[in-house]
Amino acid sequence: MKKYIKEYITAFLIFIITAWLGIFQPFYALDHMASDMVYQRASAINKKIKIIKIDEKTMSVYGPTTEWSRDLPAQLVETLCQSEDTKPAVLAFDVMYIGEKDAEGDARFAKACKDAGNVVLAANIVYKTSVDRYVDGVTFVNNRSIEQIEIPYSALAEGATTAFANTVQDKDGYIRQAQLFVETPDRTMDSLAFACYKAYQNQNNASIEIPRLDALNQTEFTFSGNIEDYEDVSMCDVLEGNIDPRVFKDCIVLVGAYAPGLMDSFNVAVEKGSQMYGVEVHANIIEALLEGKFSQPANSVLTGLIFACAAVVFYLWIRKKNIIISLVSLFVFIAGEIGIGVLLRVNGWTIPVIYLPIILILILVYKIFSQYLIEKINRTRTLNAFKKYVAPQIVEELSKKNNLEIRLGGENRNIAVLFVDIRGFTTMSESLEPEQVVEILNRYLSLTTKAIFDNSGTLDKFVGDATMAVFNAPFDLDDYIFKAVCAAYDIAAGADEIEAEMMERFGKTVGFGVGVNCGPAVVGNIGCDVRMDYTAIGDTVNTAARLEANAKRGQILISDEVYQAVKDRVEVEPIGEIPLKGKTKGVMVYSVKKVEGKPKVLDTKS
Repeated sequence: MKKYIKEYITAFLIFIITAWLGIFQPFYALDHMASDMVYQRASAINKKIKIIKIDEKTMSVYGPTTEWSRDLPAQLVETLCQSEDTKPAVLAFDVMYIGEKDAEGDARFAKACKDAGNVVLAANIVYKTSVDRYVDGVTFVNNRSIEQIEIPYSALAEGATTAFANTVQDKDGYIRQAQLFVETPDRTMDSLAFACYKAYQNQNNASIEIPRLDALNQTEFTFSGNIEDYEDVSMCDVLEGNIDPRVFKDCIVLVGAYAPGLMDSFNVAVEKGSQMYGVEVHANIIEALLEGKFSQPANSVLTGLIFACAAVVFYLWIRKKNIIISLVSLFVFIAGEIGIGVLLRVNGWTIPVIYLPIILILILVYKIFSQYLIEKINRTRTLNAFKKYVAPQIVEELSKKNNLEIRLGGENRNIAVLFVDIRGFTTMSESLEPEQVVEILNRYLSLTTKAIFDNSGTLDKFVGDATMAVFNAPFDLDDYIFKAVCAAYDIAAGADEIEAEMMERFGKTVGFGVGVNCGPAVVGNIGCDVRMDYTAIGDTVNTAARLEANAKRGQILISDEVYQAVKDRVEVEPIGEIPLKGKTKGVMVYSVKKVEGKPKVLDTKS
């Protein structure tokens, strides 16, 4: 139940955090950078949109634009609109012609535009910051309050359509939105791109579609062309007759700055690291209007709730899956979000890109980390548990090999079994205080445990004042029978020091009897669901216990099977065949006197 409560709490926190991110979208610049990578991809451009460049080539012929007479733009209008065979559908100047300059040039330019009847001229809106009120009376700071609109000189403006050429830079400085028109108390003014679009549609008797707009009459658009994708020619080539004006017939022709020194370039969403000239931006907005490539942010509350539900589903789905399935699921969820985002974009809506993937990645990291932590904790617990039964050096080696598997249930293994018991313990305990008895017992058991572990054995259990150990289980152990005999010898050898200490402190002395046998046994976790012990059972174990019961104080009795395995490395005293309780036949028994590599300190005591 606690586990499920933890999962419910985690899922609830995931829901809240994801919903908050989806609703408030705090990482605006980062999200839009990712959105640009996903959604802002150039496609085939409209060949009916053409650009006449005021570039360095043109300025090398006619000089700096600040010195130009209005005769030059007048000649351009006259050249392009000289007949119905050359006349564009709309001719737009992304150039400011504010104020009169020279009377003759000004007059010629104004007449040419009026005669053409298809010219759109650029105006400039000067914005200021003001405190305004919504219709419900709530005040807000308006950074786009119109202070004034700078328009072409009056004679020019009378014969052409005037539209503002301002671009809309987003919070991060990139252009991805377009303002189609502004409303003032005196008039409604279209943007240059919107005015060109309307003129072109009217020319072709087509309907004018206005996309969904926000409170400032703005909408996000999708770029169709990258930098220099639109067909363009230098203005001087048109004026010098190097370009046949018939190529511009029925087209949307934009005239604008196309040189770095003219300070009309911007950061755009479609191509990071480079700047696009303003006239190209207008071309992209016009094409977006023709193709319907506009979108508005989807409802943030609904978006946040959908993201939150998706994140919770992802969490619940992967919580019991392996890492491969979890990674595949992550990619599927992210790909699904991108696919849905693209589909919504086509239908005029945008959703954030980064928030759901960030949460999904964090969920996966949390899963991996928590699983690692759980495995680490369980591993530590297992190692600590093993250290209570298995020699520490074996545990360390297993830890390095990442091999901690013990089979559940039993398995048949060939093992060596050691039993050791304190002789005279019951009599001694009757004459001592309980605390003293426990102290003596702990001292002896510490000795037996150390001897077992020093020889790589497994401590099976303590039974009162007796100790049981197995060798070659649960892990394979080289030369395990000899190591069992060595452990028995170390126990008996260490008893002398303890006996002297106990005699000095308590006036009592006790000793050990040890029995060792080897052979097949069933080894494993034996018990029931609520209580299990790792132990060994079988005739091999019973025989070892019977040998220990027959051993005198300080005596190590081994079976013939043990002796045959280690006879080249031990000195023994044959005891002969003795009857053992529970066995129909007697067992050949030997008493160990000396073990190869061990000091000869063992004396059999009667």
